[in-house]
Amino acid sequence: MTAEETPVSSPTKRVLTVVLFNLLVYIVIGLPNAVLTIFVHHTLGYSTTIAGLAFSLQYLATFAARPSAGRLVDSIGPKPVVLGGLLTCLISGLLMIGAGWSGETPAVSLGILLLSRLFLGWAESWAATGVIVWNIRRAGAENTAIAISWNGICSYGGIALGAPIGAKLSQLPHPYGGIVSVGILSVILPLFGLALIGFYKGIKPLPSTEKPVPFTRALRLVLPHGMALAAGSIGFGAISSFLALYYAVLHWEGAATALSVFGIVFVVIRFFFASQIARRGGVFVAIVSLLIEAVGLACLAIFPSQGAALIGAALTGAGFSLLFPALGVLAVNSAGPQNRGAALGAYSIFIDLAIACSGLVLGQVIEFAGYKTMFGTTAVCCLVGVLISRSLGRKPAV
Repeated sequence: MTAEETPVSSPTKRVLTVVLFNLLVYIVIGLPNAVLTIFVHHTLGYSTTIAGLAFSLQYLATFAARPSAGRLVDSIGPKPVVLGGLLTCLISGLLMIGAGWSGETPAVSLGILLLSRLFLGWAESWAATGVIVWNIRRAGAENTAIAISWNGICSYGGIALGAPIGAKLSQLPHPYGGIVSVGILSVILPLFGLALIGFYKGIKPLPSTEKPVPFTRALRLVLPHGMALAAGSIGFGAISSFLALYYAVLHWEGAATALSVFGIVFVVIRFFFASQIARRGGVFVAIVSLLIEAVGLACLAIFPSQGAALIGAALTGAGFSLLFPALGVLAVNSAGPQNRGAALGAYSIFIDLAIACSGLVLGQVIEFAGYKTMFGTTAVCCLVGVLISRSLGRKPAV
């Protein structure tokens, strides 16, 4: 009996047993969020642009790995892909330890750290794509929104959990302080996942007499939804890449708390309001989400206070929360059931590319115009996303 045939009383229970693997990977992703750019900028002495590159490189790697993740999920099944994601996550943690221990040689430390970020991006792509398709198969296509929503809850819940833990670990004394202790925990968590996944039965790929949809065609099918997603993802990139540095520049305490507020609000909104996607339609929910996110980023741009920063982070998390599943349900089903992996991989590329580019471009904006302009620019991007979403029309999400 395969995993998808196991009798379970509710689709949510089916989803939760597998989504744990995604949670582990995203805790690892969240661990360095409050310390990575500070380590590169302050400890190693590089510019904010290089600090932004170090953060964004993970998402460039995720972007590059999406086609292979989608293709392999459709051809060999999701379990082996999730397994590969856990392995590369472990390698990333080992490299992070090496980067921390070589901090006295900045060029060597930066090189190892960048390699660690590449492996972590690969891990994110394979784990997230594999888990979502695995859960769609386990819960049924009619519960795609549940599978995507719970994946996001664990993803950003993991980031929210990981950021303050990473900040605390970084304060440990030498030789375990900085990013060394973060790397150690980044090895332990995927090892636990690798030990656990052996008890899970895999799911065979769906049989099909048709040729798999080419990735370029999958990309065209999801293009409009992906463009709207990308417009809103830039705001997430701004929060993840530069909020900790913004706090540090203004000599504020509590950057990890602000990142956690973002993640907690994200999870709460996703948990309680994901059902609105089916009721009101994905396009409508996307428009409302982008408007809320724009307000949050505008708060960060206009009001330079810790209270406003917390409110801005909370509103940005609330707005970004439902954006991916709101448009993702339509995108994933656009290429047919046997090509869900390809469609999901193509759709997810837009968030990867937006976040990756935001780290590079927004770092330049900060250097030339400051943090206010940077946050204001991301708010405008969200409004552009509203216009794109309106052009899609009000279609039902499922």
